[in-house]
Amino acid sequence: MSTLADVRPLTRPSVARPRFDLAQLGPNWYAAVMGTAILGNGAAVLPVRPPGLVAFGEVMWALGLAALLVLGGARLVHLTRHREAARTQLLDNPATAVFYGCPPMALLAVGLGTLLLGSKVIGTGPAVATDAVLWTAGTVYALAVAGGIPYLMLTRHRLSALEANPTWLLPVVAPLVAAATGPALVPHLPSGFPQQAMLYGCWALFGIGLLATLVLLPVVFTGLFHSKVPTLALTPALFLVLGPLGQSVTAVHQLADAARPVLPALAPAMAALAELYGVAVIGVAMLWLAVALTANLRARRAGMPFAMTWWAFTFPVGTCVTGVSALARHTGFGGFTGLAVGLYALLALAWAAAASGTVAGLARGRLLTR
Repeated sequence: MSTLADVRPLTRPSVARPRFDLAQLGPNWYAAVMGTAILGNGAAVLPVRPPGLVAFGEVMWALGLAALLVLGGARLVHLTRHREAARTQLLDNPATAVFYGCPPMALLAVGLGTLLLGSKVIGTGPAVATDAVLWTAGTVYALAVAGGIPYLMLTRHRLSALEANPTWLLPVVAPLVAAATGPALVPHLPSGFPQQAMLYGCWALFGIGLLATLVLLPVVFTGLFHSKVPTLALTPALFLVLGPLGQSVTAVHQLADAARPVLPALAPAMAALAELYGVAVIGVAMLWLAVALTANLRARRAGMPFAMTWWAFTFPVGTCVTGVSALARHTGFGGFTGLAVGLYALLALAWAAAASGTVAGLARGRLLTR
C-alpha cells in the first residue's frame, strides 16, 4: 500500500537560464536602436503610401524608443558597476571605442521619429519637445565623439592605418546624422535668428561630417585593400560605407527644404546643389551596395555566423532610403521612387535578420553571457 512518502511530485527538468553579464555591454548595442528607428523613419518619408505603412512606422518608432530606454538603463548599470570594463572599451580598445559613434546616432534617429511619427500618438507639442531634447543631447554627444575618438586614435590607441576598417567611420558620421535631423525642428522655432542659427549650425555639422568622412575613407580603403576583412563576422561592416553617403544626401535635401522660408536668397542654390550632389553620391552608394552585398553573400556561404555586426545591414541602408526618397520628392523622377521602395524592402529584410538573430542570441545565451 502506498503512502504519501511514496508519492514523488512530477517536475519538469530545469532549464538553465542565461546569466547576462552587463560588463560586456558595449556602445555597439545602440546599433539595434539605430536600425529600428530608421526603419520607422523610412516609412514616414517613403514616396509611396501603401495601406498600413504609417502604422507600421509608428510601431517601429515605439519599439525604437523602448529599446533606447531599456538600453540606456542597462548602459547606466554598465558604466557605474563595471567601470573598468567601460574604461577599457573607450580608452584602451580602439575596436570598441569607434562604436561610441552609435549612441548619439540612436538619440538623433529616435528623436526624428518622435517628430515624424510619434506626434500622431503623443501630440505635436510633446513630440517637438522630445525631439528637441534628443537632438540637442545627440548633437553634443556627436561632436564630442567626432573630436574625441580621433584624438584617442592619435594619442593613445595602438593601431595601424593598414588595419583600418569601415567601423572607423562611425564617430564622424554622427555629425551628418545631426545635420540631417536638425532641419525638421526649424519650423518649430521662433522666426528670425533662432531659425537661421539652427540652419547655419546644421550646415556646419554637415561640413564637419562630410570633410571628416572624406579624410577617413581613403584610410579605410587602404586598410581593406591591404589587410582585407579580418574575420567573417566583420564582413557586414562593409555596409557602413553607405552611411555617410546616404546620410549626406539626406542632410543636403533637408537643409534645402528648411532654407526656403528662412534663407530665401540661398534656397534656389541649395536646392540645385541638393539634386546634383544627391544624384552623384547615390550613384556611388549603389555601386558600393552591390560590392557589399556580393561580399556578404560570399561570406554567408562560407559560414558567416550571426554577430551584432549584422545591424550594420540596417542603418546604412536606411540612410540610402531617406536620401533616395528625398531625391524622388525633389525631382519627381519615378526611377528614384522605385529605387527607394526597393531599398526599403531590403532594409526591412535586413532588420528582420538582425532582430531575429539578436533575440535568439539573447534567449539562447550566446550574447551578453558569462
